[in-house]
Amino acid sequence: MTNFTRKQTSVAMAATMGLILLGVGAVRADDKKTAAPAVAKASLTVTTTKATQSDWPIKLSANGNIAPWQEAIVGAESNGLRLAEVRVNVGDVVKRGQTLANFAPDTVRAELAQQSASVAEAEAALAEAEANAARAKTLQDSGAMSTQQINQYVTAAKTASARLQAAKAARESGQLRVGFTRVVAPDDGVISSRSATVGAVVSGGQELFRLIRKNRLEWRAEVTAVELAKVAAGQAVVVTTPTGATVNGKVRVVAPTVDTATRNAIVYVDLSNNTAAKAGMFASGDFSVGSARALSLPQQAVVLRDGMSYVYQLLADNKVSQLKVQTGRRFNDRVEIAAGLKGTETVVVNGAAFLAQGDTVRVVADAK
Repeated sequence: MTNFTRKQTSVAMAATMGLILLGVGAVRADDKKTAAPAVAKASLTVTTTKATQSDWPIKLSANGNIAPWQEAIVGAESNGLRLAEVRVNVGDVVKRGQTLANFAPDTVRAELAQQSASVAEAEAALAEAEANAARAKTLQDSGAMSTQQINQYVTAAKTASARLQAAKAARESGQLRVGFTRVVAPDDGVISSRSATVGAVVSGGQELFRLIRKNRLEWRAEVTAVELAKVAAGQAVVVTTPTGATVNGKVRVVAPTVDTATRNAIVYVDLSNNTAAKAGMFASGDFSVGSARALSLPQQAVVLRDGMSYVYQLLADNKVSQLKVQTGRRFNDRVEIAAGLKGTETVVVNGAAFLAQGDTVRVVADAK
């Protein structure tokens, strides 16, 4: 075959392939024209709900210290005695009248014995003086003794009686000192401080222990003068400790004065027994000062973007529309919608944080 013939054959084959490709392209173009328009796919599966109206408590927040309701100081009542035994330590729960410590009783017992002997001596002296006075009075009419002498015997008897009373008083004082060698709890409570040390010689009135009476604590909340009118005795309070634990309380009394430096008043709140609360803690709390109607949504339905709050309303075609709202109070897992919703809109709950304006969604169930 000549070169000319080969060239003719190649040209013919190329022309045939071109016609085939044109036919395929025409078929694909026809397919595109006849294909149905694509349906938008749902971008996310969500749940929905509607805002609800309900009565919400009005809270007043404050801060303050947790302190003992009353703290008793237990000290030494005798002077110069040596501590022989200490029976309790910080944190121990004690009962009224329980022995906390003992002093060495040897010295006071010796003093008591001496005072008892003085009483016996005074009783004997009184008996003799009374007998002398009685004999002198029998001789008053006989003239054997002058009136002055008789009066001297009577006065001696009265003096002996007074000395006996003084000796008995000294003995009673000694008995009290013996009792003071036993340091007892003045009330039920828990030991909050201990400075007593075995072997120490303490002076009268020196502090040995501190006791939180009844193991009762109170929260001393600082409330501004403006907010003070909203607080009253008997109101419920929830106090939050630094660890996050909550303690229930009740307002006992509101201070009658306002501090001139801070312009705050102290509100005394009785706390329920709770091991999470410790004296000396600085805690925050909320007073329940009333209630008011609130339109609210679950917190996950409200999306925060660029410092603004939004919700996504579900439209009829399963598309969502972004609505700007204003939030208010928060209670449990719900947030108040102060503005931006009428309450009739259906809004997205679960999945709202992943949506954008105009997204198509698939609804599976209403949030409860």
